[in-house]
Amino acid sequence: MWKRMFLMLLAVGVVAAALWGFQSFRSKMIAQAMAAMANPRQTVAATEARSEAWAPRFTAVGSLKAKDGSDLALEASGIVDEIAFESGARVEAGQILLRLKADDDRARLAALEASARLARINYDRDSEQLKIKAVSQAMVDSDAANLDNAVAQAEAQRATLAKKTLIAPFSGRLGIRSVDRGQFLAAGSSIVTLQSLDPIHVDFTLPQQAIAELAAGQSITATVDTWPGETFVGKITAINPKIDTATRNVQVRATLANPQERLLPGMFARVVVETGAAVARVTLPATAIVSNPYGDTVFVVKGEGEAMTVEPVFVKLGEARGDLVAVTDGVAAGQTIVTAGQIKLRKGAPIKIDNSVVPTTAVDPKPVDK
Repeated sequence: MWKRMFLMLLAVGVVAAALWGFQSFRSKMIAQAMAAMANPRQTVAATEARSEAWAPRFTAVGSLKAKDGSDLALEASGIVDEIAFESGARVEAGQILLRLKADDDRARLAALEASARLARINYDRDSEQLKIKAVSQAMVDSDAANLDNAVAQAEAQRATLAKKTLIAPFSGRLGIRSVDRGQFLAAGSSIVTLQSLDPIHVDFTLPQQAIAELAAGQSITATVDTWPGETFVGKITAINPKIDTATRNVQVRATLANPQERLLPGMFARVVVETGAAVARVTLPATAIVSNPYGDTVFVVKGEGEAMTVEPVFVKLGEARGDLVAVTDGVAAGQTIVTAGQIKLRKGAPIKIDNSVVPTTAVDPKPVDK
């Protein structure tokens, strides 16, 4: 009888232990499920921090300007008589481009030149007469004054006549003419633009802190949107000797070779001035940086596979170039850094990496219009 009671108690104990174990296992599973629901694995994009050789440099936006360029005009007014050029043509310095009607001016010049010749004859004759005391010194002096006056009037008329002829002041390429034959042209009206395109200047500004590292003869590179993927090399030719008090910037001019005349005045250009030898920099995509009022951070990936987590790390940033930014402290080359999906992350958060859709990053990005 006691044996039967012992067996019954033993059976009840085994059942109770089994129920307690099941309940404990169930509670543990529920707790794990709740924890997983409370802290699910986040899908992020990530990349490896790279070490790249970056030369110290200054970047600026500039405008192209012709070595010599002007809108040609005449000082005199009149009717256009002759046009001796075609729009877009190349011309040489001293080439005649346009003439106004000048019949009256030429006739007046002829009359004044005749008066000058007569004054010369009178002066020469009286000078000979003075030698034999046939005329007075006062007469010769008067003849000399008359001669000088006549010559001066002829020179003035010759200058007036020259103002009715347009001559190319330098060699270059003409633009589109804005006048026609028979048209009345007022003094100072623009006739055509003339631009000397090879070489060509690029003007840009840099902060005053850059002056210590700038010098005439320093190499620069320029790019323009018109010719994507192509770089134009030039040299600094002038640095403005004063600082703009409004912006605290200094104006710099560089000169570029332009033998094919593909660079035109007024074009927008991006200018890079390298100021030293290349040094190693740890670089990350700019999207990896999380900016906060208390500092810049990145999320460093820890662990592998199913055990991957993230840890926020404060970083110090250096120069930014295109889509990349240099990190001077906080990250080492080779570490895996989250570049997208940081908004839901916190310290120790489990993650999985999916880089199936990741934008490209480059020091000199060139967006493509589609």
